[in-house]
Amino acid sequence: MAVMNTESERPARRRSRYLKECRRDAAALVIEQHRTIVDVARELGAVEQTLGNWVRQERIDRGEREDFSSAERAEIVQLRRERHLLKKSNGLLGEGVRPVTRYRWISARKAQGHGV
Repeated sequence: MAVMNTESERPARRRSRYLKECRRDAAALVIEQHRTIVDVARELGAVEQTLGNWVRQERIDRGEREDFSSAERAEIVQLRRERHLLKKSNGLLGEGVRPVTRYRWISARKAQGHGV
């Protein structure tokens, strides 16, 4: 069960067990020293799948593989949060609000001379 943060009413994020620098260093052992993920995971006491994820992301960040970099992923998450907050503050994300109510709001805004 997720712990709820009373300020934002969304689940609190669990702190990562490993620091970013440790993840990069572990991925570098696999990439630069041409070691297997299994070998490095056993040496570090990490789960193989987790280390594999770190290696994949490090290759993306280095430009060796096509996908979103860590910075781009963080920006996407931030933009999605902002979009959600904007929709919520504009009254477009109401729980239990029927579409008819939204259309009435749009019609009222247009009647007041506001663009929608």
